[in-house]
Parts: sequence; structure tokens; C-alpha cells
Amino acid sequence: MQHQPITRKLYGLDHLRAFAITFVFLFHYNVFSHPQWISTISSFGWTGVDLFFVLSGFLIAGQLFAEDPISLKTFYTKRVFRIFPAYFFIVALYFLFPYLRERDNPAPLWKFITFTQNLGLDLKNTGAFSHAWSLCIEEQFYLLLPILIIFFRNYRLTHIAPWFIASLFLAGFGVRYYCWNNIYLPATTDNWVVWYKWIYYPTFSRLDGLLVGISLAAIKERLYKYSTPLLIGGLLILAGAYIMCEDENLFNESIYGFPLIAIGYGCVVAAAASPDCFLYRHGSLITRSLAALSYALYLSHKIVIHVTQKIISQWGIDEKSTTMFVICALNCLLAAWLIRWTIEKPFLRWRDKVLSQERL
Repeated sequence: MQHQPITRKLYGLDHLRAFAITFVFLFHYNVFSHPQWISTISSFGWTGVDLFFVLSGFLIAGQLFAEDPISLKTFYTKRVFRIFPAYFFIVALYFLFPYLRERDNPAPLWKFITFTQNLGLDLKNTGAFSHAWSLCIEEQFYLLLPILIIFFRNYRLTHIAPWFIASLFLAGFGVRYYCWNNIYLPATTDNWVVWYKWIYYPTFSRLDGLLVGISLAAIKERLYKYSTPLLIGGLLILAGAYIMCEDENLFNESIYGFPLIAIGYGCVVAAAASPDCFLYRHGSLITRSLAALSYALYLSHKIVIHVTQKIISQWGIDEKSTTMFVICALNCLLAAWLIRWTIEKPFLRWRDKVLSQERL
């Protein structure tokens, strides 16, 4: 089966995916030696993951809503061939070559294999490959969403599905409030570790973006004519979230920040998916390429930055210099390109062959 050429419908979402990976990359670069301007422009970069969540919810739910009946075998085959090869390649690097790790220790291997590393993640003692937390949440989402849709359809409960999604969204407030008052505040040492473990990383407190994306997928056609107000409104909401979340591990930020960010990005995604939006109408080779490399880049960038700084600093280049940043960024793009063409692409071709044989 030949890959279908990119359609204009994806242009807007490619722009957003490129923005998300760039934002996350800049934020994570702060973990390493960096020039001061990186800190200045990337303080809100952690929300790039929330944009990825909204995009995943929107795209995957949209695909599943369009299928009736849903083939679990086909869906899971697509996800396994898309997610597993590059992911387990990076996991293997972390565990086979400790030199590559940006921090001393990763979580136990079984947590990466089962995509549960985000649950109980101790950032202080098992911080290597910590950014896999978001991949774990997305994989859990991929596992459960088609089953839930089939359940609601088979038992003719689709009319209550919106209430179910709203209930989960509201439950997030309660879960974070409980964790804040009963786990985070009573902690006497390493409060920041507790905050990440119980409020930032767990699936039960970070469903906002995925739920917003699912909701958008269900009503997207009704929203297209409002692309301009949605884009403006989304940017204003994100500006408000930026002001609120200047220090993300405070009460308002922890309880209300995540859903506010999800709604803001949701508005922007809805606008970018509309044919009336300029983001939809105009493609870009740069953003299309970044979007294609985003998964490999997300997986590998910490290893590449760590190793690049170790090696290049021996040549007399300051680790905190902009020159070092440019070298690291170029190496990250090169590594992502290599992963894309040597691992992702071959497995995607194999996936297409497997699926085409099943249709015969």
C-alpha cells in the first residue's frame, strides 16, 4: 500500500505539532547547561505536552468515531507499529548504555515495558528518560478509548457519553485537590518530588487535554465556522494560563492550570482544523518536516543533548553558549531523522503490508 499524500486538512495540525515539539525541546533544554535566553522564552514550554495530548485526543478519537464497527485488531496493529519500534529502541539505549543517560537512573524496566512509568515516578531518584511519562499516558489512552467507544455503542449508551467525558473532566479537579491537600501539603521533604509524582505525572490527574481533544472530535464540524473567534479565544485563554502558571506547582496552577491550558489549546486545535483558518490553508515544509520528526525528536532529544554537550565541551565550546545550543539542536534533528528513516519508516511500510494482506 502506498502512503497517501498529505492533505490540506493536516496543514494546520502540522503547524501545531511542530510548535509543540519546539516548545517542549526548549523547555527540556533548561535541564542542561544553557544560555539565559532559553530560560526566558521557554518557561511555558512544558505545556507543549498538553498540546500533544489535545492533538492525540482529537485525531485518534476522530478516526475511531468515523469507523463503525471498530476493528480492535486493525487499530492496535496501527498503534503498535507506529509507537513501539522507536520507543523500545530508545528504552534499549537507556538500559544498555548508561553513559547516554541525562540523569543517573531510570525507573525500573518493567514500567517502561508496561507503559506505567508515569505512575509513582520519583523524579529525584529515577529521572532518566522521565519524559516518557506522556507517552505512557497516551498508550494507556490508545488501549482504552476504542474499547470504551465499542462499549457505549453496543449498549446504546452514546447519548450519555458527553456526560461521561464531562464527569471525567470534573473528576480531575477533585483528584488534584485531594492529592494537593492530603499528599503534597503534608510532605515534609522534597515537596517538588511529591508534586510531580502525584499531581503532574499520573494519568488520573492529566486527562484534561485528551478529554478536550475527544470532545472536539465529536463536534468539530459545528465549530469550523467559528475558527477566528476560537483562535483568538484560545490564545487569550493561554495568555491567562501563562500568567496563572508562572509557578506551576502552586495551588491555583495545580488545580485549575491543566484544564485551562487544555481548553486554550483545544480552541487553537479546533481553529487550525477548520478550512476557514489560515493555518489550515497554508502549508510549510519546515513545520511539515518538524511534525514528521516530532515523535523521534521527543524520544531522543535528551540523550542527544547530553552526549553532544559532553563531547563538544571538550573542544572548548562553552556548554552555556548559543553555539552549543545550535550544535545540540542540529544533532537532535539529525538523530530524529535517522530514527525516522531507519526505524519508523520501515516499520510503517511493514504495517501497511500486514494490513493490506488482512483485507485480501
